[in-house]
Amino acid sequence: MNLPKTMLAVRLHGVGFENLKVEQVPVPVPNDDQLLARVDAAGVCASNLKILAQGNEHTFINGIDLAKYPAQLGDEGCITIVSVGKNLRDRFPVGKRYCIQPAVDHPPINHRERFRNNAAGMLKVAVGYCLPGHFAQYILVTEETIAAGCLLPIPDESMPFFAAALCEPISCAISGQDRHIHIFQKTPASPREARIGLLPGGVTLIVGAGPMGRMHAEAALRFKPRAIIVIDIAESRLQWVRDVLGPRAKAAGAALHALTNEAGLAQLRTSSNGLGADDIIVAVGVRDLQIRAQAWLSRGGTLNLFGGLKKGEHVIDLDTLRVHYDDIRVVGSSGGSPADIAETLRIVAAGEFDPGLHMSMVGSLDKAPRALEMVKNTETEGKIVLYPHIRPTPLTPAKAWKGGDEQAFLKTSS
Repeated sequence: MNLPKTMLAVRLHGVGFENLKVEQVPVPVPNDDQLLARVDAAGVCASNLKILAQGNEHTFINGIDLAKYPAQLGDEGCITIVSVGKNLRDRFPVGKRYCIQPAVDHPPINHRERFRNNAAGMLKVAVGYCLPGHFAQYILVTEETIAAGCLLPIPDESMPFFAAALCEPISCAISGQDRHIHIFQKTPASPREARIGLLPGGVTLIVGAGPMGRMHAEAALRFKPRAIIVIDIAESRLQWVRDVLGPRAKAAGAALHALTNEAGLAQLRTSSNGLGADDIIVAVGVRDLQIRAQAWLSRGGTLNLFGGLKKGEHVIDLDTLRVHYDDIRVVGSSGGSPADIAETLRIVAAGEFDPGLHMSMVGSLDKAPRALEMVKNTETEGKIVLYPHIRPTPLTPAKAWKGGDEQAFLKTSS
């Protein structure tokens, strides 16, 4: 392909928004074991706020001097291969589309001297942190990502860019729900059998109706619970759940309730006949709720502490009597694996999950700093997707998007 010499990229040069810059940089040249890809779309993730706040203290930056070696942000996106290192030409054809699993289970290969203590003990790297991210017109796919199997082919070439880009955050919900464990016995004398996932026919409680809580609510329908209860303090978020996910829940045979906290807990008692929730997902980083949620579980239930807590506030009380006598389980997850991305691509291609429902806004790459500010200030309820190759375009509402909406937007913004 006839590639340009320079590209637009969003890079972090230190701590804080004041060090976040949209700039022209050279287009990377892949070595024999690397790939270069066009970034078709990039999702704006709240996780970027952590690197903005922590800079080189972030786990995946691990001491890199960002003033000298800026981080190219963006952990969500979809790509098309445009240049292939000679050792990879039999595996990755030019023009093939992929999604990247950004959490790469592999030690750093290149530039180890930039890390603290030459990356000693570092077993994991991440795209959008110490590896180049999607907030650019082109992305260098490095050896670690390829070796760890983190490059997942898009199964349907007609899948819209935004849908493929949102497969990464959706996969986090898929991964989180796979952490749930339930123990079954056919009879008291039968051996126990453990099954992963939410309890089919059970009651699921989701705490928080933000973007990830909503994705959890839709993903929960895969397990066919008899009731899903979503609680939040914001009525606008709850109304979205009722209006948008209500029809999908009805089609799946699940009773969906979206209520403010106390009303939701009253509904939990009704839906569970006073027994409590079989599965609880706390999709917010609120310490008090993570403690209180232990009491809302049924016997044998699973509590997922999905929302991360700040350091210094992350140690919570555990009701060991409930663990001991009621057999409750407390689990958690952070991100996912390549298998979660692959499963998400499958269910999206099959129409079992609709990423367009979770869209909020679209725009051009230069709007990344503003998009991140909106996420920080909770000025948007859904996901923002940026298109690196369109002309400068304001952030534009994109509710319940379909492929045709994206095509029309790209045509007018080219």
